[in-house]
Amino acid sequence: MKIDVTSFDGQAAGSIELSDDIFGLEPRTDLIHRMIRWQLAKRRAGTHAVKNRAEIARTGKKMYKQKGTGGARHGSARVPQFRGGGRAFGPQVRSHAHDLPKKVRQLALKHALSAKAKGGGIVVWEKAEIAEPKTKILAGGFAKSGLSNAIIIVGGELQNNFALAARNIPQIDVLPVEGVNVYDIIRREKLVLTRAAVDALEARLK
Repeated sequence: MKIDVTSFDGQAAGSIELSDDIFGLEPRTDLIHRMIRWQLAKRRAGTHAVKNRAEIARTGKKMYKQKGTGGARHGSARVPQFRGGGRAFGPQVRSHAHDLPKKVRQLALKHALSAKAKGGGIVVWEKAEIAEPKTKILAGGFAKSGLSNAIIIVGGELQNNFALAARNIPQIDVLPVEGVNVYDIIRREKLVLTRAAVDALEARLK
């Protein structure tokens, strides 16, 4: 698959051949869904908790005598039936993470990249660098190239000027190629890759 290479402000800078084994697959939504579910489950804090009857600070004395009241038998005011009692089967602190094989995760990334390529959502830049860390300069370049909602994947070391300028622009994410992931690729309209990022992805996924 051949695609044009541009600069961040839309200037032509040649072309590049993308591997069909990575960018030319027929996207499988089931794999992409499994990967996103795995990512979102893994990032959950899992710090939700309630008190059960053993943790309620209330007297353990029997509420009233066993017989002769005409009412039900009760031995504790901490039980869930009463206001202020413990919660039955409530949430406890736990991890929501679940397993997903490494090969499935790698395949899901390929299908996410292919889904972007099939929908015309991939843009390739020569490099992601600017002379000074000015958001106005970067935003002007994005306006010329029509980028308003994108994730930018940079190969090699992320230039500090570019990262500082981009962080103030809404709906623009900048990541090194090591941080590329299915969820961020799918949640943004455009996927911007530098030449170095394309080379790194192809070397990693082949």
